[in-house]
Amino acid sequence: MDSANKPISIANRVITVGDPQRARIMAQQLDEILFEHSSHRGFLTITGLYRGLPLSIVAIGMGLSMMDFFVRETRMVVQGPLTIVRFGSCGSICDAKTGDVIIADSAFGINRNYDYFDTHTGAPYRLSSLEASDKELADHLVQQIQGHKVGRDIVRGAVGNADSFYGSQGRTGDDFYDDNDTLIQTIHEQVPSAVALEMESHMLFHLARMSTGRLNDRPPSIRAACALLVFADRSGNAFISPEMSTQMVIAATKAVFDALVNDSPTQDNLHPSIGSVWESKI
Repeated sequence: MDSANKPISIANRVITVGDPQRARIMAQQLDEILFEHSSHRGFLTITGLYRGLPLSIVAIGMGLSMMDFFVRETRMVVQGPLTIVRFGSCGSICDAKTGDVIIADSAFGINRNYDYFDTHTGAPYRLSSLEASDKELADHLVQQIQGHKVGRDIVRGAVGNADSFYGSQGRTGDDFYDDNDTLIQTIHEQVPSAVALEMESHMLFHLARMSTGRLNDRPPSIRAACALLVFADRSGNAFISPEMSTQMVIAATKAVFDALVNDSPTQDNLHPSIGSVWESKI
């Protein structure tokens, strides 16, 4: 997602994923692909039509900084309200098992406290307050995932978003001093509604809430939600198979597409069709 993604190439309805291969698998279920671009930052954008309406899939890689790039630069070039769904994977820290689906009602940050490792004062990791998802959009996701019979069960709750894949997610090892043996226990104590760990939805929800203009004088222009497939059970140390993970992505794709389109069923007040890649199609 960079200057090559001009207003004509990305829609107001966006699904963001981490893995480019996941984006390509999902794009196979669009009615028609109209645009595809890989940027020098490694972002892959695919825009097409679904149920006659423009929809974009953007693979951004991993981490909060990539989500920041994606959200801010998409907002720069798209006119009208944006609706964004993060569709990804997570590690469960609740009763949810591999093959289940987690809907993030909220998200919180988990950040390494670098000063702690010099002074040993305070806590080694800091947890932020909760950022809420858009409830209506999240409800659409639940309805469609249930209707499309995706996964074994749906769990809703707060999703922790770490600033790293290892230390800040409580993964332990012998090579580095992380002081994270009790991190997941601490998360449950401070955030009783915590159900999973990942790396992107907190930044997405935060920026959606902050999309109120430089002077904070406008209603938010972005609404966001998040659906996560449980690929790892952190409490039981179980992992999904590659075959099952691909099957779940395929099964969930139209559920996520339908949730976005049902939430925003017309082009009213969205980016103008004139000059867009879908100009002659709708």
